Amino acid sequence: LLNDKWNEPPVVAVAEDGNAVVPLLGGLHGVNDLARRIADALHVAPAITTTGDIRFRTALLSPPAGYHLANPEQAKTFIADLLAGASVRLEGNARWLHESKLPIATDGDLAIRITERLEIPARDCLVYHPATVAIGMCRNTGPGSGGGRGLQSDGEEALHQVERLLRQVDIALASVSGVFGLDCEAGDPVIQAVAQSLRVPARFFTPTDIASGMQRQALAAAASFPMGTASAIALAAVGDQGRLISTPATTHSSPYNYAIGVAPEPIDANIIGRGRGWLAIVGTGPGGERWMSPEVSDVLQMATDWVGYTTYLDLAEPLRQGQRRHEFDNREELERACMALDLAAEGRAVALVSSGDPGIYAMAAAVFEVLEREDKPAWHHIDLQVCPGISAMQAAAAHVGAPLGHDFCVISLSDILKPWAVIEQRITAATQADLVLVFYNPVSKQRTWQLQRAKECILRWRSPHTPVIIARNLGRPGQAVTIKPLDQLAVADADMRTILLVGSHQTRTVQRRDGRTWVYTPRRYAQQGSAQETLA
Repeated sequence: LLNDKWNEPPVVAVAEDGNAVVPLLGGLHGVNDLARRIADALHVAPAITTTGDIRFRTALLSPPAGYHLANPEQAKTFIADLLAGASVRLEGNARWLHESKLPIATDGDLAIRITERLEIPARDCLVYHPATVAIGMCRNTGPGSGGGRGLQSDGEEALHQVERLLRQVDIALASVSGVFGLDCEAGDPVIQAVAQSLRVPARFFTPTDIASGMQRQALAAAASFPMGTASAIALAAVGDQGRLISTPATTHSSPYNYAIGVAPEPIDANIIGRGRGWLAIVGTGPGGERWMSPEVSDVLQMATDWVGYTTYLDLAEPLRQGQRRHEFDNREELERACMALDLAAEGRAVALVSSGDPGIYAMAAAVFEVLEREDKPAWHHIDLQVCPGISAMQAAAAHVGAPLGHDFCVISLSDILKPWAVIEQRITAATQADLVLVFYNPVSKQRTWQLQRAKECILRWRSPHTPVIIARNLGRPGQAVTIKPLDQLAVADADMRTILLVGSHQTRTVQRRDGRTWVYTPRRYAQQGSAQETLA
């Protein structure tokens, strides 16, 4: 990577005391500008040594965002001529060049051209393509429209159509700032694929966006374009000073309509319209940061909004860098899910935070429940993902060894969302099947009898010496993990922050010489009884 100046990243060295800022690598990727910004913040002068940058106060090989140098191979000779005394004429509009110290003259020996057009530059000319072009794209709803052969083939065909249209009107790919569509098509994988292939954002407008604000004059001048057409979308993207480029019509069988708009200045697509919102349902693990997966950590930092139970948001708080918190009571699961979906439908990046694993007695099921029940159209365009986390039962099992080393069953003792008769039936079936039992939500302030009933049910089929792991506040302050025989398990041992693991007939306890007791369930199932050891 460092052997290729066209790809090396910008690297700046900063003295420990802040008295020196030195650009080291990345001269073609804005390292001098980065050094200047850092130096300004530290109130020192950056140690810039690039001759052209020092003399002309601009780096022609590293233009600012929104501009692409089309012929960098000619820049070295071009800059050498400037340093030797040649003057330059500007063809096109670029404020950063006018603000530089380049020797600009109307009859300059050299030329710098700012244009969206494809062209073969002369040897004495640098060509910069400004990101002024917007691609408007929407589904063709007319009779005979094609599509539906498969997402990959549809995406490839759409990309081919866009590239063909650009070639036909001599527009450079490097000038495309974004692909724009209607918000009702934000989840369209073909639009997303075209934007991804062009390496530009996909952004979307509501009908209100198109009809209001800066777009009014443009639409007034193009009243023949209905709000939902590709032309109206492209005009909305380029603003009231923009214009459409006439393009050849696509075939009636094309699944999509396209339009090309051009703005007078580069477009920052990321601040126009809205992006496709995404919702990540994440599990932070049972404790703090140390049990959080890198994926979950990355998602939390990329999100704009966090939604969750206050306690769970607090666990992730060390990672928060300006994200908006939307706090709920632990019992408001469906309300949390609805808010997270609504925020994502607005184009935001949302993390719905659970502890443990989000798919185990947590928020993932709540999200899919409201998705199915309410069926809001705006929710269907959201990019949705579930990011797993370490579950409480995994953490509890790891703390004592391997009690889940063979078949096991997980049951919630809460009868708020299902009747106790169903819970008891499942406990009985799992006990008779000799499965290790994992109990979530064993006791709450309002529910104090269910654990005792579960214990009585298990004792009808299991030895009173069966080991029980009682794990409380896993990964958090006040963590406590104890092992007891089943007949000594008491309601007072548990609460809503506790998880219980009840061994099978096969589960064994092992006393080590260091005094620690380990628990495991063998992977090989004994056919004749059990040699289970009991606790002293």
